[in-house]
Amino acid sequence: MNILTKILRVLWIPEYRSALLRAGVVASTEHDRVLAGLQLEAVVDIGANRGQFARCIRRLYPHAQIFSFEPLSKPGRAWIRNFGADTRARLYKKAIASKSGSATMHVSRWDVSSSLLPFAQAQHDNFLLTEEASREVVETATLETCVEEQMIRDSALLKLDVQGFELSALHGCGLLLERFRYVYVEASFIELYIGQALATEVIEFLFGRGFRLMCVANLSCGASARPIQADFLFSRS
Repeated sequence: MNILTKILRVLWIPEYRSALLRAGVVASTEHDRVLAGLQLEAVVDIGANRGQFARCIRRLYPHAQIFSFEPLSKPGRAWIRNFGADTRARLYKKAIASKSGSATMHVSRWDVSSSLLPFAQAQHDNFLLTEEASREVVETATLETCVEEQMIRDSALLKLDVQGFELSALHGCGLLLERFRYVYVEASFIELYIGQALATEVIEFLFGRGFRLMCVANLSCGASARPIQADFLFSRS
C-alpha cells in the first residue's frame, strides 16, 4: 500500500484516527482488504507490537476476541494505551516459541523489526533504521500454556509477524494450530535474519498441517528490485 494512501486512510477512518491521537498507533490498514469478509470470532496476534494489526481487526470485527502477544516493554506499553479499555482484547507479554523460558530479543531502532534472531546483512541493505539498538531478555511460552482450547472459536485466525521466527512460533502453537480456520503470516524470500526459515519452508509446514494458500498480499521490495517478503493467508482445507 502506498504510504500516502495509508496515512489518508488512518486520518479518514474514525477508529484509526482515534488510535493515532490516543496512543500514537498507526493502524496497519494494508490488511483491511485481505481480511475483510472472513467472519472472525477470535484472533491470536503473535508479534503484536503496538497493536497496529489488532486495531484493524477491531474495526473489521468489533466483537472478536483478540489475544495479542508482544514481549517487548516499550511497544507493550503502547498496546495498553491503545487497547486498555477494550474488554475483548488481552495482551500477553511473551514471545511464542517451541518451549517456555526466556530468550534475548535483538531490538531494532525501528522496533517493529525486532527479532529473536540476529539481523542478517540483507535486513540492513534493504530497510532503513533496522540496525540493532539494544537487547532485551524476554519471556517465551508455548501457545497452549497461555490460551485454552475453548478460547479458539470456530472461525479463528492465527496471525504471525515475528521477523524470521515464524516456523519456531508455529511449532510453539502445538495442537492448537488445528483449531484455527485461518493463518496469516509474514514470511521472507531471502534471509533477513540469521537462521530464519524462508517462505517456502513456512508454506510447506502449513500445507503439511492441512492448510491451503488463499492469497499472497502486501509484497515488499525494500531496496531490492524484486519482492523479498510478503503476507500469506492460508485457510484450513
